Amino acid sequence: MGLFQHLLVPIATESDVRTTCAALEPYLEDLERVTVVHVIEKAGGAPDKAPLEKRREDAAEFLATAETMLGEFVAVDTRTVFATDVVPAFFAAADEAGADAIAFRARGGSRIRRILAGDITTNLVTDPELPVISLPNPETNAR
Repeated sequence: MGLFQHLLVPIATESDVRTTCAALEPYLEDLERVTVVHVIEKAGGAPDKAPLEKRREDAAEFLATAETMLGEFVAVDTRTVFATDVVPAFFAAADEAGADAIAFRARGGSRIRRILAGDITTNLVTDPELPVISLPNPETNAR
């Protein structure tokens, strides 16, 4: 990843932040900065998935974990973003942070689940506004 100095790294859950940071770790020596983002998805008129305060607390915990895992290797910024559409929120956050690229770890799930929930991975890599890097799954590569 020597072409990039500043990556935006989206995270979703506690296990996701741990796996994503582990996947990113081998590339940190080439980076100057990482901006870790958690998007709290707003329902846009429909009831939200969970109370807002709980989702803010969870986001703060996820971002603190990322800062702890990455902070000794690289400068880390953290952000919580509120949006009704996750993928454009990632690109907007990357633009605001001045990131060179977005680095993410694709999350599993069945094809039906991805279709019903909206496939963020496909939307992220289809006609991106800046380079998008798919990180390997560290568990798979450990073999």
